[in-house]
Amino acid sequence: MPVDPALAIGAELPEVTFAWTAADVQLYHLALGAGTDPVDPRELRYTYEADLQVLPTFATVAANLRVFDPPSVSFPGVDIDLAKVLHGKQEVIAHRPIPTSGKAVARSRIADVFDKGKAAVIIQETAATSSDGDPLWTARSSIFARGEGGFGGDRGPSDKVELPTREPDAVIDTPTLPQQALLYRLCGDRNPLHADPAFAHAAGFETPILHGLCTYGIVAKTVTDAFLDGDTARVASFSTKFAGVVYPGETLRTRVWRESGRFVVTTTAPDRDDAPVLADTVLTER
Repeated sequence: MPVDPALAIGAELPEVTFAWTAADVQLYHLALGAGTDPVDPRELRYTYEADLQVLPTFATVAANLRVFDPPSVSFPGVDIDLAKVLHGKQEVIAHRPIPTSGKAVARSRIADVFDKGKAAVIIQETAATSSDGDPLWTARSSIFARGEGGFGGDRGPSDKVELPTREPDAVIDTPTLPQQALLYRLCGDRNPLHADPAFAHAAGFETPILHGLCTYGIVAKTVTDAFLDGDTARVASFSTKFAGVVYPGETLRTRVWRESGRFVVTTTAPDRDDAPVLADTVLTER
């Protein structure tokens, strides 16, 4: 049985101690497309060590930067073929601005397992603390395992974010690079789905697809630049649901509604008739 909720829910995963440098932060930002205007002072804050800052979505890669093997989906009560897995949701709560370099400990657990009928959803929660014991961030992610549902579990809550009925405050088009996935995988996600055409085809895709977490970071940067003057320290949290795939080289169209203390966001692929990419997306301001 690939999914056993009785074993999985509440299971603690091995503690991970990790470190990162300013160069790691710069690589991550470059992998999101930062630096397109290399003389723009705001872009240089993502790419040049003199006044470097850290986008909070860096939390999604910080612990895996030195990982060179493809990931596995094998936890207590969970053992799933990687080709069946897609990222479902992601949230990062930044308890304070992330330092440009440092050491930390990540403690993770399986928070829940849901049965969607044709798929299983596994929720993982990770808390990262600095080497001094100060909270850095909490990340919550879900993976969607196709064909692994039907085990009689809870379907889980509905947490849909309603879009405002008015026109968005901004509509922003952001191009991605044809080689974007090949660059982003150097941040630690070596899933062949994003590089190997044969693997991608076997998984049901025309070509390798962009990492969902790369799209997640690109859109976080897009909203931060457009509404927070590019100041990453003002981002308190960023959450989204991965609603569809992106093929490297496509354009992302992001619609943003400003509300009190937060931004409601949706992202589509205009090259494919505005196919959904990110939904139920919220960035909160510190």
